[in-house]
Amino acid sequence: MSDIEFKNYKSATTTTATADDYSSENNYQQSQEYETSVSGGKWENFKDSFKRADREEEDPNLTALERAAIRTAKAPLKRKLKSRHLQMIAIGGAIGTGLFVGSGTALRKGGPLGMLIAYFISSSFILCMNFALGELAVEFPVSGGFTTYVTRFIDESFGFAVNLNYCMLWTIGLPLEIVAASITVDYWDTPTKYRDAFVALFWLVIVLINLFGVKGYGEGEFFFSIIKVACILGFIICGIALVCGARGEYIGGKYWGSKYGGVFHGDSAGAQFKGVMSVFISAAFAFSGAEMVGLAAAETANPRKTLPKACKQVFWRIALFYIVSLTMIGLLVSQNDSRLIGASSSGATSPMVIALKSHGIKGLPSVVNVVICIAALSVGNTCVYGASRAMCAFAEQGYSPKWMKLDYVDRNGRPLVGITIVSTFGLISFIAASDKEVEVFNWLYALCGLSALFTWGGICFAHIRFRAALAAQGRSTDELTYKAPTGVIGSCYGFIVIFFVFVVQFWIAIWPTGYKEMTANEIATNFFETYLSFPIVALFYISHKIYTRNWKFLIPLSEIDIVTGRRETDLVQLKADIALEKAQLKAKPLYYRLWDFFC
Repeated sequence: MSDIEFKNYKSATTTTATADDYSSENNYQQSQEYETSVSGGKWENFKDSFKRADREEEDPNLTALERAAIRTAKAPLKRKLKSRHLQMIAIGGAIGTGLFVGSGTALRKGGPLGMLIAYFISSSFILCMNFALGELAVEFPVSGGFTTYVTRFIDESFGFAVNLNYCMLWTIGLPLEIVAASITVDYWDTPTKYRDAFVALFWLVIVLINLFGVKGYGEGEFFFSIIKVACILGFIICGIALVCGARGEYIGGKYWGSKYGGVFHGDSAGAQFKGVMSVFISAAFAFSGAEMVGLAAAETANPRKTLPKACKQVFWRIALFYIVSLTMIGLLVSQNDSRLIGASSSGATSPMVIALKSHGIKGLPSVVNVVICIAALSVGNTCVYGASRAMCAFAEQGYSPKWMKLDYVDRNGRPLVGITIVSTFGLISFIAASDKEVEVFNWLYALCGLSALFTWGGICFAHIRFRAALAAQGRSTDELTYKAPTGVIGSCYGFIVIFFVFVVQFWIAIWPTGYKEMTANEIATNFFETYLSFPIVALFYISHKIYTRNWKFLIPLSEIDIVTGRRETDLVQLKADIALEKAQLKAKPLYYRLWDFFC
């Protein structure tokens, strides 16, 4: 028997725990019993499904941190995400308007090679972050996922700041995506007076999907991701053909030449460096959602088997869908193309659409534009899911007033109050019909421009602290079900790179390219549009420190709770299961083993 301290351990007369049992099983069992025990008509069952799910009573003698750990571990969410859902969320979940449209801004600011360098560096630390997140999520499949880990392994105030920032990121993201989707229809010369109708349609579809619960989100993302992946693969194949001369002209590296602006953007080395660094904001926005697999762990049927595979998919999404497609964009579109101006807000200026139109491809630009609308719907769907779950975890950790009831989870596992708040905030998207649309869009974008970096940095640091706490408490990594392939070194690398990006972005925000010709007002506006999220998060952190009078910078390693919420399992049985799986895999053909290793 393992030496791990199990809470609520089952007696010897019950079924032996397997490697797939979890500490929050009792709560899930209660919610599952509801589905099979209700009686009456469908209407009565439908009404009852909105009632609050039962929760276990809390021990009043526990500390706030202990209560937060237990509440997040026993949240009455539903485990309805299947392996295929998680795989497609991992592959296509973060592919949205950031890639389809925002890459135009990246190309214009950094040049074709500068864009690739920034995205490649971003990809490297995102990969390390995902492996670290996979390790934590398999061990602690709790409500809020990584938002909970930051509180438990680092510091309550830092957790408060990162949690609130993450809620803000996805809440603001919803109207951003709906506005982007409504503007995209302008490609077909749609009259502006119909803009409200499209906003209402997109908003309604997103809200209805999430009212079907986590299964609705999973099925929606499965469908959306298939379409996005198919579109990108099609664009890559078409792009390779065009670059190689399928239309009668060999393009090759033509647009990388000095005639079209060169490989970087800017006349001087300093301007080119700033251009490359400014692309990190576009990359951060494009990769937002890369951590969603970890958030979904608490609602996944079998995290031990599905999460590691989902983390592997991140590599292929980065290598194939981002790096290769961005390479094609850089080879087919000039950084000086006037149609890239305003690329952050119009589907008509998507570099993929520009590439196809510029080289005489008919029909496909409209298809890509339809996919851009679907991508916006997909990210909007993720916004409601991510924000509502983050709000629920925010309340369960004791950060929000009780009267807000953000931890309200109904019997179908839906955090209804969170979904309602995010959906209501999404109505801001009706600003699309206003003449202030671009101004509002830019400031909303500024609020969440760097927000994802705080989340990713928090995940890397939480993983570092978790491993340190294991060592400090005399525990071994041998008890971990899944170990991050990049280890602590990968998390250190990710954290250092993210810190470097924050420092460089501060420099760019204060001294942007051409700042000598700018007025004080223009420089101030540029600073807040570039760096607004940093002072906001700092304000959250300092305010919580002052309010709680908790002046500890970090939770002592010896006091970190590395037990609550861990999978309730017999470690001996777990090791036996893993050994059996390895033996079965070893007996498979070589091609199958290679596929399993990489995918």
